[in-house]
Amino acid sequence: VQLQASGGGLVQAGDSLRLSCVVSGRAFTRTSLAWFRQAPGKEREFVAAESWNDGRTEYSDSVKGRFTISRDSARNMVALQMDTLIPEDTAVYYCAARKPGYKSTTYISGYSYWGPGTLVTVSS
Repeated sequence: VQLQASGGGLVQAGDSLRLSCVVSGRAFTRTSLAWFRQAPGKEREFVAAESWNDGRTEYSDSVKGRFTISRDSARNMVALQMDTLIPEDTAVYYCAARKPGYKSTTYISGYSYWGPGTLVTVSS
């Protein structure tokens, strides 16, 4: 499984941005997907996830109500719609995938496959 994220950039506070991640591999429809982020000088943290089996989504408290994770099975893609961005959202964003058949989790260690990351910078 390989992942490639895109869509990062420099935006102002209050703006929106949409990240996309293309996922290679035959078991996309049985793969739970997630987004994590890592701000400068901080540890990588969970942002959002979607389970393959029931479409259940989870969000961190810091992005709940502002970010939306979604998948497009026709294009083997997972997206992260980010609205009402704030400077604290500045980070490198990573898409991640679990091994096929596993439900989503908020734990970094639960994800076996990672993309290289895309930088999001929110100016005040």
